[in-house]
Amino acid sequence: MSNTTTPTGGPLPRQVADAYVDALIELDPITGTYLGIPESFGKLPDFSPEGQEAVARLARTTLDELAAAEARPGADDAAEKVCARLLRERLSAELAVHDAGEGLRTVSNISSPLHHVREALNLTPTETEADWAAVARRLRAVPAALTGYRAALQAGLDKGLPGGPLQVTTVIGQLGEWIGTERSWFADFTAPGPEALRTELDAAAEVATGALVELRDWFRDVYGPAVEGASDVVGRERYARLARYYNGADIDPEEAYAYGWSEFHRLLAEMTTEAEKVLPGAKTPWEALAWCDEHGEAVEGVEETRQWLQSLMDEAIDALDGTHFDLAEPVRRVESKIAPPGGAAAPYYTQPSLDFSRPGRTWLPTMGQTRFPAYDLVSTWYHEGVPGHHLQLAQWVYVADRLSRYQTTVGMVSANAEGWALYAERLMDELGFLTVPERRLGYLDAQMMRAIRVIIDIGMHLELQIPADSPFHPGERWTPELAHAFMAAHSSRPADFVESEIIRYQGMAGQAIGYKLGERVWLQGREAARARHGAEFDLKAWHMAALSQGSLGLDDLLTELSAL
Repeated sequence: MSNTTTPTGGPLPRQVADAYVDALIELDPITGTYLGIPESFGKLPDFSPEGQEAVARLARTTLDELAAAEARPGADDAAEKVCARLLRERLSAELAVHDAGEGLRTVSNISSPLHHVREALNLTPTETEADWAAVARRLRAVPAALTGYRAALQAGLDKGLPGGPLQVTTVIGQLGEWIGTERSWFADFTAPGPEALRTELDAAAEVATGALVELRDWFRDVYGPAVEGASDVVGRERYARLARYYNGADIDPEEAYAYGWSEFHRLLAEMTTEAEKVLPGAKTPWEALAWCDEHGEAVEGVEETRQWLQSLMDEAIDALDGTHFDLAEPVRRVESKIAPPGGAAAPYYTQPSLDFSRPGRTWLPTMGQTRFPAYDLVSTWYHEGVPGHHLQLAQWVYVADRLSRYQTTVGMVSANAEGWALYAERLMDELGFLTVPERRLGYLDAQMMRAIRVIIDIGMHLELQIPADSPFHPGERWTPELAHAFMAAHSSRPADFVESEIIRYQGMAGQAIGYKLGERVWLQGREAARARHGAEFDLKAWHMAALSQGSLGLDDLLTELSAL
């Protein structure tokens, strides 16, 4: 007989989770900015090894508090248990990454402390003079933040943990673009500020730009030479750890790799059939898409494209609300934006603030283009906007008070969100929104890119063998160079996009597989629920219940979706 007594009083798991969010905001003002916390707007985090350890300490303390909370009366409530599972899985995955020193080698063309600083500025309000004063304070905090980042990378070098050489070369180029020749990105960002703060904003932008120059020179003169000869391939042990972090599940890489190939062959056959409708006699689907690039439906002009994408999302909301979704008024609002220059090539989405004062936003990187083929935009904006990321992540914000802020913001699992967004593309095809052959071929091309991501992300990082039935280099082992050639040969994307993607996969190993693996879980969960309910299955009700459950890793997601 145990002599342990059950504690009474004290927080339950959802309260522990939200207390973690409050404490994290104190350490990480960028997270506070995402959530719309005004006190965070003028600050930046400590990216140094000490700052990273402070976040890890908070995670360890929270796990201890969670263990105590789970022993309290009421902790066996279903909602409490779901939140507890997520909190434990996320913090454990984050600590595994931290303890392995990954934060001391984070160099990436899309996701690093450097990129988070600029994205935080894009999300900082700029409506009032007080908002702009916070912008100026944040700009003046850039040197200390980047000094901490540099200290972390130096600590990584000291421990024998180098970042990838290709990432370094790419980031040096990005920094050069942000610094500019006549005006920096920071100067352009502050240009619309109020005249009363003109002197301070100009000076703060200059201070921030100087920090970029110092970091670029350090990357070029110190860090770059130090990591020369290191590999951009992470290997099996690191891959397993990073894949767990991005997917919320332990991935069987060989099974996932085989699934990627099965999807490749399925999609290639379907694309070949659709291509014949677009360009009869086309030798490959990508020949048909190249014809679309020159002669197909397109939008001319950057601002015209932004407005066109806004209309596309507005039309999707009007068509889907009340038929396949029940959308609250705040969720119906989403903004189309043009991404600032000097970033990666892929479009992206940013979640609303907790009070919806900042709406959800989609971002289009133009990469210097002014003409945009429609076949490449439509499915992508179903993914980034409606019914993709926006409907899921804005709905999470809407139900945050019913779940917890942790489950609907900070605890997001990449593969859950990306899986839903890819499912959303397929849903729009199922619902008949992609009947124009060009647009449907573009949708299939986007699906093919996600299948290829599974193949090459796992293939090159684990150096797997290319199967005998592959139309590309059968029997050889994957290298980054082969990955680049494979994607270039089986994608409509331009060369700069393909190059940006391969660099992204090397700098974020394990993330790119979550799109197709996540979509598979969403489809399996829907079919399990349909089989359980039979003729009574209500797709709209299932969608809303699924979108209102907050974040889950892939293992738990399948269980919960099947039970809805």
